[in-house]
Amino acid sequence: MYSALYQLLYSTLETLLNIPFWLFGSHVPHWLVFIHVSLILGGVCMMGFITVLALFSVWAERKVSAYMQARLGPMEVGKYHGWLQTAADAIKLLLKEDIVPAGSDKFLFLAAPVLVFSGSMISYVVIPFGPHLKIADLDLGVFYILATSALVVVGVIAAGWSSYNKWSIYGGMRAASQYISYEIPTALHLLPAVLMAGSLNMSQIADSQAYYLGDPSQPFYKDFSILNWAVWPWINPFATVSFILYFIASLAETQRTPFDLAESESELVAGSHTEYSGIRWSFFFLAEYADMFVVSALGTVLFLGGWHGLPLIPPVLEFLLKALFLMFVMMWLRWTLPRLRVDQLTYVCWKVLLPFGFVTILGSGLWQLYLVRTPAGWVAGTVLMAVLLLAMSRIWKSEPVPRDGEMTAAAASA
Repeated sequence: MYSALYQLLYSTLETLLNIPFWLFGSHVPHWLVFIHVSLILGGVCMMGFITVLALFSVWAERKVSAYMQARLGPMEVGKYHGWLQTAADAIKLLLKEDIVPAGSDKFLFLAAPVLVFSGSMISYVVIPFGPHLKIADLDLGVFYILATSALVVVGVIAAGWSSYNKWSIYGGMRAASQYISYEIPTALHLLPAVLMAGSLNMSQIADSQAYYLGDPSQPFYKDFSILNWAVWPWINPFATVSFILYFIASLAETQRTPFDLAESESELVAGSHTEYSGIRWSFFFLAEYADMFVVSALGTVLFLGGWHGLPLIPPVLEFLLKALFLMFVMMWLRWTLPRLRVDQLTYVCWKVLLPFGFVTILGSGLWQLYLVRTPAGWVAGTVLMAVLLLAMSRIWKSEPVPRDGEMTAAAASA
């Protein structure tokens, strides 16, 4: 088995490396060979990072859920708290049979997991893990991440429709509508950070939150600096509200609890990937954890200073710690909050996140023009942030207006 797997990997790599020679023969330009090899190495490194991240995230989520439920979680596989359990599960999935249901559209059924995973993987191209650690430094980096997420919607719809299963198509329709709906508030709540930085470039947004000690040429928000990180939420209170609402919208984008209606086991079995098995099934969960890191990394760069912070910590490590902390909060919420109903899902999107998105954009722009770095702005910012957070909590707790023939939860309990 291992020799066959090694032969498959070797032949795949050899085929990829020989593509320029097939096109140009023996007269291949050196610059083309360099670009080609760089792309292959970048893809291999990216795939390896996502795989390791997914293995670690699955193990961490099992341990987090176990501790919250007074259990031990994985303990047997591996010498330290079952840290090899997810590696054993990965080997098990590789050895499972790849089943294609009768009556399904085979081409779309086989292509859908690749589309979903590809849509998640190509978002990593513009994520700056450090000041000099990024694959591409695009001027439209934020827009690029929002655009590439549309490929995930195509894969989810293809997976549901091609499975020839009513639960799969229902789950695919739910997931697609949720993705498309929450794309709007997600983009709106990213705009205040873009306004404050004056750029869509991810690296420039992170650098605009930096304050370098002892360097008078970097006066940007130095009055609010914590070591070498200018904390935006205390500079502009609308940034705090935008970050919180962006995080809520990103939970819906990644189909995480309490927004996991597309995979509700009691209604739709496993959503759009009900009929998948083996390695193709694992692609969906690789994409889920890859998406979790993407939205966490995006929030880290736009609102948490990126790799800026304590000067004694390496920039890459600081960036990863911030992003992994946001992933931990997602795991924590999964075992804390109940699943929303469909009407509550749409209510949160269109009547909470969307209106507050326009308010935060307008407020951030006015704040940057008139109140930033003034004593009046400090006092007004603290008061305004408290008022906005209180209003958000009140709206979140309020129930949607019942339709004809329906009762609210309070009336039903009475």
